[in-house]
Amino acid sequence: MYNFITFLITFLVVVTITNSSRVLELSDKFSEVRKEGGHWLVMFYAPWCGHCKRLEPIWGHVAQALYRTNIRVGRIDCTRFSGLAKEFSVGGFPTIKFIKGNEEYTFYGDRTKEDIVNFAVRMSGPPVQDITRADSLNTIKSNNNVFFMYVGPREGPLWDAYYAGATKLQPHGFFYAASSEIASQHADIDELPAVFVYKESLHYFYPVESNTAEIDPEYLNSTLHDWLNEERFETFPKVTRGNINEILQTKKYLVLAVVEENKLQQIPIEMLEFRDMVESVIRKKRDKYHKNFQFGWVGSPELANSIAMTVLPLPYLLVLNSTTNHHHIPEDEPGQLTADAIDLFLEQIYNQSVPAYGGNSLPVRMYRTYFEARTSLGDMWRGNPVLTTVLFGLPLGFLSLILYSMCCQDILDAEDDETEPLLQHEKKE
Repeated sequence: MYNFITFLITFLVVVTITNSSRVLELSDKFSEVRKEGGHWLVMFYAPWCGHCKRLEPIWGHVAQALYRTNIRVGRIDCTRFSGLAKEFSVGGFPTIKFIKGNEEYTFYGDRTKEDIVNFAVRMSGPPVQDITRADSLNTIKSNNNVFFMYVGPREGPLWDAYYAGATKLQPHGFFYAASSEIASQHADIDELPAVFVYKESLHYFYPVESNTAEIDPEYLNSTLHDWLNEERFETFPKVTRGNINEILQTKKYLVLAVVEENKLQQIPIEMLEFRDMVESVIRKKRDKYHKNFQFGWVGSPELANSIAMTVLPLPYLLVLNSTTNHHHIPEDEPGQLTADAIDLFLEQIYNQSVPAYGGNSLPVRMYRTYFEARTSLGDMWRGNPVLTTVLFGLPLGFLSLILYSMCCQDILDAEDDETEPLLQHEKKE
């Protein structure tokens, strides 16, 4: 009882509710409070950070959505409490972490309410959640486009490998376990134990060998983890700056249909038709391409331009090698591409018979940095030329004055040295 009262008093001192929202403003006492237990979803921010300001209203909705759960949502001003930023290894703003006791997990997905809430819900439970009722599985299907399921007894090499994989990938996906009686009401299961992924109303099974008990556990752990990692994305997801690094972890070729969304997330008809045509390739030939190619689409051309290091026409097709960062572009004009032409192009990529561009060499990285800086500066100029002039004009002006004063000082010193002997000579005469 005494410990509970002490924790409650400390909690009231440490946090305050900001602007009648559900977000708790944390102080440097949070280092001690976290040790008392509980689940925390924390945003580390800086008041001057533009990305933090854009995330602020979303963060309020996240706190509201998690209000009646055991997850407390807070934020920490890292300009005031720099020690906390150092303690939690915060390298940029905003950084989102789920904290429970001494464990902490960083969120790397898109900064949307749905993705952040799902991340927090996953991390607040065990790596593998047990399904005990058939109707619970119906609810899970309605709420998640992708999740994994283990069916069978909770023992043996496959269960151990599944649990280990779920523990590693818990921040990125939902993992469940159910009895054969419950699972068989939703999927046709021939042999037990079994592992499958539910993806877009379909079930895809991990290929379990009949002599699972005789398989080397390390080999099983490795192959099952790779399969889980490859299958945790939708067949044709939207690729953004927030999730592209995670998608590249599949180590596949990333096939991108590049289009442009407006502010209402609407796509022009001709670009929509192009995107649907690219999607049809993987939908119709999944068995052929799924192992080595991850398909997706980009609604922000700036992301694709950064990969290609040039301004691409729209719509466009871009293929990125996730292991080498080389990219491939078709020779045909985008308007002339067909499903058959894309099929041939992907075969040539897999056979390494088409040119590759980019990569990870130092000159390429330097040029990509230059290209992104030039593009960002151009966007700033088009958006607000006056502000851009002030931001870059004033520093350049001050630098010019400093350089000018340094040069002039050298000239004046030189003139003094030249006139001094002359004055001495005149005195002697």
